[in-house]
Amino acid sequence: MWEAAIIVLVPFVGSALGAMGAFLLKKPLSALWEKILYGFAGGVMVAASFFSLLSPAVEEGNADLPGFGWVPVLVGFVFGVALLFGIDKLVPHLHPKDNQAEGKKSVMSREWMLFLALTIHNIPEGLAVGVGLSPYLYDNSIGMMSALMLSVGIAIQNFPEGLIASLPLRESEGKGKAVLLGLLSGIVEPLAAVIALLIAPYVEPILPYALSFAAGAMIYAVIEDLMPAKEEKHSNALVLAFCFGFALMMVLDLALG
Repeated sequence: MWEAAIIVLVPFVGSALGAMGAFLLKKPLSALWEKILYGFAGGVMVAASFFSLLSPAVEEGNADLPGFGWVPVLVGFVFGVALLFGIDKLVPHLHPKDNQAEGKKSVMSREWMLFLALTIHNIPEGLAVGVGLSPYLYDNSIGMMSALMLSVGIAIQNFPEGLIASLPLRESEGKGKAVLLGLLSGIVEPLAAVIALLIAPYVEPILPYALSFAAGAMIYAVIEDLMPAKEEKHSNALVLAFCFGFALMMVLDLALG
């Protein structure tokens, strides 16, 4: 069980190291470096979503529904996107580079809405770790290294993400509070992973749905929070259009390939 504990905690370590950048860097990152780090983190997340979540989901789906394995994958993916979209519209939060808060109107302080933005992004990553780890723990249908690689991939992208997020907080809230908020937002990942692991035995019959659900949530978070394509004005249209295009190509490839 110690292996599982390490796998669950690895992404939090990545977030913590990134948040510590508020202490170590003397100057804010340039716009070019922010884009490079965001793009790198997004590439890692999309690859992890496909190779560690969607690909196993396809295999499980084809085993359960030969010729129609894409159906549970599509359903799970859509529900994952819908969950993050719903949270995004309901929970008040503020992205570090935005001036306009999203979600329901709230009288919460700027620092707490920034904290909620970081937390929302970390929820699907934690769920993904738990869902990805459950086949190893419960039926050994995947090896430990597969689950570990997903966890390490998320930790790798958590480092630049935590670094970029902590620096604006440092300017407005001070170094100590910036690091503290970064650490608190990262704690949600192991908590979400544990929750996913606890319910995994009950959802094992629908594992393809669960795996693709986590992938859909992660990909939504990537486009919503990491891609700098919405610099002029924040909009959900680009995010939803990307997810629709991804889902469409996925179905075409699985159903006709």
